[in-house]
Amino acid sequence: MNVCKDALEILKETSRTFYIPINRLPPRLKEAVASAYLCMRAIDEIEDHPGLDNFTKARLLRTISTNLQAAVDSFTLDQLFVGFSRQDSQLAEVTVRVGEWARLAPETIAPRIWDATAAMADRMAYWAEHNWEIYTEADLDRYTFGVAGAVGLLLSDLWAWYDDTQTNRLHAIGFGRGLQAVNILRNYKEDRVRGVDFFPNGWTENDMQTYARRNLALADAYTKALPNGPALGFCQIPLTLAHATLDVLEYALRARIRKYKFSLCPTLRELLRRMCLCGEFSSCPNLFA
Repeated sequence: MNVCKDALEILKETSRTFYIPINRLPPRLKEAVASAYLCMRAIDEIEDHPGLDNFTKARLLRTISTNLQAAVDSFTLDQLFVGFSRQDSQLAEVTVRVGEWARLAPETIAPRIWDATAAMADRMAYWAEHNWEIYTEADLDRYTFGVAGAVGLLLSDLWAWYDDTQTNRLHAIGFGRGLQAVNILRNYKEDRVRGVDFFPNGWTENDMQTYARRNLALADAYTKALPNGPALGFCQIPLTLAHATLDVLEYALRARIRKYKFSLCPTLRELLRRMCLCGEFSSCPNLFA
């Protein structure tokens, strides 16, 4: 099995949501976006790993970051990541093989993906060392930019590299932040069980809903400005799912507030059907949900 086919199999196992739009992309762009997704997924698996302490997470993330910063070509990547799989036997396959994913993209764009992954790994290491302490909205903005808004910028660079598609970079950041805010709302109860709270002090679910919708409005503007082509086809699926997820969460919140039994209206049932078909309830990493 060649590296691209193998990468797509790993992608299918880790995210049904993003497997569909990535697999539909044309050659070269497909390899570039798959490389970016799998590299980000590799470091996200470290950040969220339940069996690793924060010190170990930071160490592993910085190892990946420094290796990518030292790379000058595919050969040096091979050398730098030799033995990485032996650093911790608990690491997921997608993490162990991060060097392979970094080599997947075409050479003319691969260094941009290495740069983005290295920078994100550094930011994740910082947050791990500080136990993801979010006190203010500015802290939340820093976190959502570091792990998601920056991915929006990377995607914009990939579209421009492939066919010169131009985008609004501020809207690109909102695209990433909006998807990440929805993920935070989906997973906040599980996060709190492991001692992590992404809500600024005093914030409720309503506040995070407002934050998510404000950023999704930028994501809508980002997507609506895209011409017909691979970038538009890629962005529509996760954005549609993000809106659907947020609607479901808001409906559930209102049901709890009004203290009546949660029941599925036809509209909500259709939202859930769409989300399940696309795998929205499968495990997902930052932004690349």
